[in-house]
Amino acid sequence: MSSVIRSLGTTLEMIKIEHTLFALPFAFLGAVLAVREVPADQTLWGVLPSAWTILWIIGAMVGARSAAMAFNRLADKDYDGANPRTKIRALPAGLLSSKFVWGFVAVSIALFFLSAAMLNRMTLILSPLALGSVLFYSYTKRFTSLSHLVLGWCLCIAPTGAWIAVRGAIGSPVPLLLSLSVMLWTAGFDVIYACQDVDFDRKAGLHSIPQKLGVAGGLWVARGLHVLMFAALLGFFYYARLGLIGMLGVAVTGLLLIYQHSIVKKDDLSRLNAAFFTTNAFVSVILFASIFGDLLLKQKL
Repeated sequence: MSSVIRSLGTTLEMIKIEHTLFALPFAFLGAVLAVREVPADQTLWGVLPSAWTILWIIGAMVGARSAAMAFNRLADKDYDGANPRTKIRALPAGLLSSKFVWGFVAVSIALFFLSAAMLNRMTLILSPLALGSVLFYSYTKRFTSLSHLVLGWCLCIAPTGAWIAVRGAIGSPVPLLLSLSVMLWTAGFDVIYACQDVDFDRKAGLHSIPQKLGVAGGLWVARGLHVLMFAALLGFFYYARLGLIGMLGVAVTGLLLIYQHSIVKKDDLSRLNAAFFTTNAFVSVILFASIFGDLLLKQKL
């Protein structure tokens, strides 16, 4: 039993379970925005979905992301072992067996499907598309430089999926614009992250925008994607009918994007991890906190 617990802990560390923080606030944001169209007796305090819905949204998010990350490590095991930056990861380093990780993937998939089924019929119907997307991503680097956009698609499912979990349908541009923002945001920071592997990707025959255009070109593409992300976020702000607090969150997000690009240079990637992990965690949390605060204030008024 102790070896299973130890392997589970290593697996959770390998998939960076704490980075679920990137996507979970966007899922919650989609859910609380959808609540405005739901009868008050089906909500908590008029601004939150029921505790039951929140529980299964979390289950779906954790299940999907855990399955995707663990599957990605399995698919990339040989590449990770050959890359000096990633050869210390648990699978290539021999700290975990592939059999154990496959079991973890199976349990995570089961949690995802169970959660989708417990939400509503539409989430269950769409769940194979969502799962197929997050698993398919692991292979896209083998044949296209647009893998960053595929990753963006995988994360952008969260807010619209949570909206559907609450309402059972879309029926509004609000979740779609929020999802578009998440897609462009994710693709942009993934392009930045890929800059550190340009040399290895070229040797291994893997594809990315920095591998194709060089680090300088990749960083310009990332900037363009984040400009588009901010434009989509402004459209979301307009259609969601948000107020001053929501606008403050959008403005701070814009400043964080500028900061992120200011600390990563084509000839100096030493602060890339700070740009990728710290800044991006702040973006999702700040947007959720500000927009939820905006909705809560309007509810009290």
